[in-house]
Amino acid sequence: MNHFRQLDGIRFLAVGMVLFDHWMVGRVDGLPLGALGVTIFFVLSGFLITRILLSSKDKLSNQPQGGLGKYLKTFYIRRTLRIFPIYYITLFVLYLINEPPVRRTIGWLALYGTNIYIASHQTWMGTVDHLWSLAVEEQVYLIFPLLLFFIPRRFIPITAMLMIVGSVALRYVLYRLRLPWFIEYVSTPTCLDSFGLGALMAYGWLYRRDWLVRIFTPSIGVWLSVLVFAAVVYLNNWISIDSPRGYHNVVSEVWERLFASLIGFFLIGHAIIGFKGPMKWLLEHPISQYMGRISYGLYLFHNFVFNAFHTQPTHFTLRAWRRLSDLMPFLNSSYFFSFSFYLSLTIILATLSWYLIEKPINDLKDRYAY
Repeated sequence: MNHFRQLDGIRFLAVGMVLFDHWMVGRVDGLPLGALGVTIFFVLSGFLITRILLSSKDKLSNQPQGGLGKYLKTFYIRRTLRIFPIYYITLFVLYLINEPPVRRTIGWLALYGTNIYIASHQTWMGTVDHLWSLAVEEQVYLIFPLLLFFIPRRFIPITAMLMIVGSVALRYVLYRLRLPWFIEYVSTPTCLDSFGLGALMAYGWLYRRDWLVRIFTPSIGVWLSVLVFAAVVYLNNWISIDSPRGYHNVVSEVWERLFASLIGFFLIGHAIIGFKGPMKWLLEHPISQYMGRISYGLYLFHNFVFNAFHTQPTHFTLRAWRRLSDLMPFLNSSYFFSFSFYLSLTIILATLSWYLIEKPINDLKDRYAY
């Protein structure tokens, strides 16, 4: 499977939005960069896994039962090698050092049920909050392989469209039921419009390349989607002033993710064709490429390094920061310095994770080629 170089740059942009949003709480309000970054990851996952699964299905179609056994075996072995090791090592370490939410909900975390816990208990989970999105990804991985294998190729576009429409409709139903906003935010069925758009893109890449090139070669789609999303965010902030539900009104709960998904759709679509000019420089810069490569570790670790809502004053990162700033008092003059400290720690952890654990295990995937 050919590698799209600029998609590593997209990963860097997406994880950068998440880190910026989570560490700038109270300093940048009303700008949902974290949600946008996660949504872009969902669209990207929808594109990549659909492209992989459909290509594998086509390749194995002449085997008995369409090669279902090898199709599933190869996909799940490769996903397991990529995702599970560092995830479970992280949980194990956090359990040993007695991270409260990990100790309290280890069963849910181990089974990738974080989002189900949040929705069913109607509460967030502290420093493991961000793992809800990884749970969504894993739950989609359980559904997509069989869905794409048994649906005839010609019905894939309509299936993707039903995912998009159904997801938006379900968010509206949950909003009308007046359930806590985060239930619709973390539930897998309400995230499927992002994956559906990614699946449409993969279908176009594999079977309607001329259609895809016509849509994504002009950059107008990227900039229009950004402008529309900005307008939606502005509208949401304006409505929230008088809305009894505040920021979490019908615009943010029902429509914001769809328009964020459209940014991901056009951004990723243009990246697989290939950006030119400044965006090409940004996405293909060695720093962007490297940060995109270690983005899984960056996302996994960042909330444990620092979380504005849940990190206690006795946490090791805050103790280390206080000692450092006591030695160099000027570091307290700007939040930029503490932000840089958290970022440096996260990059160091993600780098160690990549070279010591993820890359060596990831290289084993070559034994299980599609």
